[in-house]
Amino acid sequence: VFQWMAKAECHFVNGTEKVRYLERQFYNRMEHVRFDSDLGRYEGFTPHGECNARQANSDPDWMENRRTAVDWYCRHNYRVFAPFSVERR
Repeated sequence: VFQWMAKAECHFVNGTEKVRYLERQFYNRMEHVRFDSDLGRYEGFTPHGECNARQANSDPDWMENRRTAVDWYCRHNYRVFAPFSVERR
């Protein structure tokens, strides 16, 4: 049985002042590729993940979409996320 999973995360510091977006992709319980908005590019952790990261990083339209995800995904949805993630401690 093969399993693929993707996970998008928003990390908020001081409300929406400092926001970090992570997109993580797993295959068979191993993280194989990750996009980090602080780095601004994909990183591969397995040979297949490195190949996928190179391909994604070479597509300027795709990378522009990922780099702006902090605004259109995280900051846009802050009011939805905040009660469940930020304000719960």
